[in-house]
Amino acid sequence: MTIETPDKSWKDYELIDSGNFEKLERFGSYYLARPEPKALWGKTMSDAEWNKLIHTRFSPGAGFAKAGKEDSGTWDRFRRMDDQWYIRYNSAQPGLKFTLRLGLTSFKHVGVFPEQSSNWEYIYRYTREMVEKAKEEGRPTPKVLNLFAYTGAASLAAKAAGADVTHLDSVRQVVTWARGNMENSGLDNIRWIVEDALKFARREAKRGNVYQGIILDPPAYGHGPDGEKWKLDECLFDMLRQVAAILAPKDSFMVLNLYSNGYSAVLGETIVREAFGKECKSLESGELVLEDSFGKKLPLSVFVRLRR
Repeated sequence: MTIETPDKSWKDYELIDSGNFEKLERFGSYYLARPEPKALWGKTMSDAEWNKLIHTRFSPGAGFAKAGKEDSGTWDRFRRMDDQWYIRYNSAQPGLKFTLRLGLTSFKHVGVFPEQSSNWEYIYRYTREMVEKAKEEGRPTPKVLNLFAYTGAASLAAKAAGADVTHLDSVRQVVTWARGNMENSGLDNIRWIVEDALKFARREAKRGNVYQGIILDPPAYGHGPDGEKWKLDECLFDMLRQVAAILAPKDSFMVLNLYSNGYSAVLGETIVREAFGKECKSLESGELVLEDSFGKKLPLSVFVRLRR
């Protein structure tokens, strides 16, 4: 198991401090304070020092900590800032660059999960290898499917590497947000789908369609556009079995991210191994972590990466 943190070359994001169930982050030129249930320790900086920096703080609503409403609330603003703004992801890997629009949503999120940058790096690196190999051998461009794709940073990483990318999410507004990120990044030709992820994977399996890369970042709870219910505990194994059926049997990869509380890297690796059987060349797992400027490490999700 490995622990991965964002590369220091990313200048538009920084975790300043964490503690007392909050985190203080910088996105571009704006400083945000957000609830963080995993920050069990005390803050290193004083409340006064936080308040000197904060542009806005998220205040949980009445439904906070209740299933399906744990992130609902409002933003309290203390300094002037734009409702929407942009940050740039510039990797140390040549060619991995894109732009993300951020905004203050009623669900605590801003349009990016910074700890996921380690997955973007992996997706870009391995996709580029596949694309170059396909060109050398005269084969079609590798196809990458991003399920539960949110605002599309992983899709942009795969596209920047030269893949034929399909981006799927059940929320039309989020897909529109992702399309804007593609356009602002100077990329094009991503295939956009608004649909239930499990339903789509089952249909692709029946059709015999395969992908050389599949990315999954499933939520604990969710709904498809036609009211389909998603519950991670009940649906994840079935989802992975469908993914195993549509992932190419050779020269392919899968990235699974799990941020639900109570899930571990060992659990993630075990469920992937059971879903895929022995049909894998390599399997790795670990934690995605943000480290604040005082060295406190905040674990936010676990990943499993499989290669065939």
